[in-house]
Amino acid sequence: MKTEHEEQREFVQWVRQTFPTVRIFAIPNGGQRSRTTGAKLKAEGVSAGVPDLYIPRWRCWVEMKREKGGTVSPVQKDWLNYLKNIGDTVIVGNGCEDAKKQIQLLFK
Repeated sequence: MKTEHEEQREFVQWVRQTFPTVRIFAIPNGGQRSRTTGAKLKAEGVSAGVPDLYIPRWRCWVEMKREKGGTVSPVQKDWLNYLKNIGDTVIVGNGCEDAKKQIQLLFK
């Protein structure tokens, strides 16, 4: 089974190839960091739970999970609900293929 990193990498590559004029970027909230680095990033505005990817043209946030076994945490649910409530599009992709299907349904 692919890791969340592998699923996200494949999805980003697919978006960039399929929609070459559409920009997508990652929100690097995860990963192991020292306490000092974590404190600096928090002071700069990093917020736990923000979705993994953003597609500005479509105001679309993408939270990537593994195909099986990935779960959305309570802080992630809070962010996803907030973003939906302000009118942005939010998807939770259970693997690359699921994320691709959702994007195709919404934006093709």
